[in-house]
Amino acid sequence: MPCPKATFQPPFLGAIDQGTSSTRFIIFDFNGKVVAKCQHEFDQICPKAGWVEHDPLVILESVNKCIEGAVAKFLELGYEISEIKGTGITNQRETTVCWNKHTHEPLHNAIVWCDARTQELVDRYQEAYSKNKLQGVSGLPLSTYFSALKIRWMLENVPAVKEASENGTLLTGTIDSWLIYKFTSMSKDQSPVHVTDVSNASRTNLMNLNTLEWDEELLSFFDISRDILPEIRSSSEVYCNFDSKSPLAGVPLAGCLGDQQAAFVGQKCFTPGSAKNTYGTGCFLLFNTGEAPTFSTHGLISTVAFRFGKGPPVYALEGSIAVAGCAIQWLRDNLCIISEASEVGKLALQVPDTAGVHFVPAFTGLLAPYWRPNARGAIVGLTQYADKRHLARAALEAVCFQTRAILDAMNKDSGKCLASLKVDGGMAISDLCMQTQSDLLGIPVVRPDMCEASALGAAMAAGLATNVYKDIPNMLENVSLAKATEFTPKIPLEEREIRYKAWEQAIHRILD
Repeated sequence: MPCPKATFQPPFLGAIDQGTSSTRFIIFDFNGKVVAKCQHEFDQICPKAGWVEHDPLVILESVNKCIEGAVAKFLELGYEISEIKGTGITNQRETTVCWNKHTHEPLHNAIVWCDARTQELVDRYQEAYSKNKLQGVSGLPLSTYFSALKIRWMLENVPAVKEASENGTLLTGTIDSWLIYKFTSMSKDQSPVHVTDVSNASRTNLMNLNTLEWDEELLSFFDISRDILPEIRSSSEVYCNFDSKSPLAGVPLAGCLGDQQAAFVGQKCFTPGSAKNTYGTGCFLLFNTGEAPTFSTHGLISTVAFRFGKGPPVYALEGSIAVAGCAIQWLRDNLCIISEASEVGKLALQVPDTAGVHFVPAFTGLLAPYWRPNARGAIVGLTQYADKRHLARAALEAVCFQTRAILDAMNKDSGKCLASLKVDGGMAISDLCMQTQSDLLGIPVVRPDMCEASALGAAMAAGLATNVYKDIPNMLENVSLAKATEFTPKIPLEEREIRYKAWEQAIHRILD
């Protein structure tokens, strides 16, 4: 049954949340309450070991279906489209699409952020990248993770991309760029719009972290033309309007953020020293470092958190874990020990511990703070006693151990110990997982009852651009994260360190 109309406070804001395994469209009210939403999963394409692709047209279709579904529910409540004042978009970052600017059609499947096919290119470029100190320009190490080498790989290995580059018809971008372009490419009212925002651009290895522009030295290093890249814009401004064929006809698309930065905004991490961790397909911890970038010496990356309109950029340190929720999907789809992802917590609760089992899901190597692409996943500590319940619990614990490694590095880089951690995302729904996280970190873990932080952050950015909110203080005053659940440590320091040392031993076993 839909909630009564009086429950929600107009005006309303929409958010496209295009993730790695599913797409959502959510409509929020003025206070950040979810009014209506629709979600669709889509298939992962894995043509080879370590390769992960998405069909860009399937992604576009999933977005359109979600918009249609959520808008239909919104209208059923008695509201009108004119009451939606703006829509934001948040997207899986680094995932890269190439398309033809005349036909507007993709030239290859999107190469997903966790894809590892570019390792040979990393090896080819690594020495020169380090020698020229280019991480100090982009804020990023050289890795299969980021977009530049995905573009380089397609230029060298996909004939259609190479041909389009040679004849001047190639365009490329992350998922936000692809969707905004497609929203406008068939419109009679506006020309195709090829843009991205600073948060997504900061994940390409091509943007100068200080100037917030495509950097000539980086472009030259990777041999990528500026002409094929989108224009870099702020995270909060009107990029286009939805055309007359869309259920959102006339609504401005006015916010754009990478999914982790959007969650950072949705969790209200606006003050230096605040941090959030999102447990999705991967897991991503961001720490606000203020209006100047901080460069890590402990295996983290520097990134743009957001820039609202003409205001100053806000930067963050980030630790990224490639495999979190997708480890649960692996238990479901590959080992078939559960039939639904939601069953993993119930299975894990049937045993008090993992019986010494550690599951290290390094399916495509390890990201922060290790940066070891040659690592591979393993289940260690097996005995005849262990069964699927212990493995389920070990899968939940794995992301908590990896988060501990990132937070240790973050505390060293910042010189301060984080007092508490805000969390969101699908795996954050699990009380067992969040209690384990608090136990292993030794600090409180705070989870809002509404875990759609990424979508909310994109909607908030759109609200600022369309004057739904006058400014950030006005937005913070009116957008409520509702009730939160706090998990506090329940194990002593000695036990915490013993468990973490055992995890570190498991990590060492899978390197090289």
